[in-house]
Amino acid sequence: MGTDAHVLVHGRDAAMLADTARDELDELERRWSRFLPDSEVSRLNAAGGAPRVVSPETSALVSRAVEGWEITHGRFDPTVLGDVVRAGYDQSFERVPAVTAPGISDRRRGCAGIHVDEQVDVVRLPAGVGFDPGGIGKGYAADRVVGRLMSRGARGACVNVGGDIRVVGVAPDGSSWVVDVVDPFTDCPVDAVAVGAGGVATTSRTKRRWMVDGRPAHHVIDPATGRPAARELASVTTIAAESWLAEVFAKGAFVAGMRDGLSFLEHHGVAGSFTDARGRRVVTTTWSQFTAGRIDAAARQDALVEDATY
Repeated sequence: MGTDAHVLVHGRDAAMLADTARDELDELERRWSRFLPDSEVSRLNAAGGAPRVVSPETSALVSRAVEGWEITHGRFDPTVLGDVVRAGYDQSFERVPAVTAPGISDRRRGCAGIHVDEQVDVVRLPAGVGFDPGGIGKGYAADRVVGRLMSRGARGACVNVGGDIRVVGVAPDGSSWVVDVVDPFTDCPVDAVAVGAGGVATTSRTKRRWMVDGRPAHHVIDPATGRPAARELASVTTIAAESWLAEVFAKGAFVAGMRDGLSFLEHHGVAGSFTDARGRRVVTTTWSQFTAGRIDAAARQDALVEDATY
């Protein structure tokens, strides 16, 4: 997944629970990273169209990714791996040089031919199609870790995997979890949302950027063009029942642009916040249901915080 993970656990045996979260994230990284040649995702991409038996976690991930493609009518597409590589993102991000040449890939995109049988955990990718967990992997990882923590006795948990956040249970002060929404250009909080149980995800073009032939590029690919999405928007943040779903809606709305993205979220009743290239914020009609306002950092309750870098 190539990102940072932050885990807040509320309840007894918090230190043990935080270790559980770290172990779970490490295992998902080993299964899903496209930068590890022995990961299940890498083996799927190398299968040449043959079916492969995978873990239940991976079959569930691929199934959700295909569902996200259907929900967004292809604006979220987990098969843009070839386009991401051609845009220059052909190694883990910390190793992408400031100035690089485009990568080379013969991968094509499209989810229509992906077959997932979750009963026996078999996945088949069409020949030439590459699967990139990308953002949905981060979101679904956060969902799975929160589920594991709660099953182990946590009273509440907040898991942030590269900006995809899942919360459940009670916060240390006994209320809902409060998540800051930051400005994509300054990283300063501009809003805060209170979420009792659900996911918050942000898609932004200001974080993972690099240069290709002297021109700026970023990792958010528009499947319609195979190129980094137009620069009308800087970021989109959404709130949904689960983090993987929030990621799908955020990515789909970002690729759609301000007008169509707003219509898309409104149609699905999803709360969202858009920031355009000039820093202007626009929110959906349901956003105010979650708005908690800015909060004083000193008022945050103590909780065990474990950081892991991947």
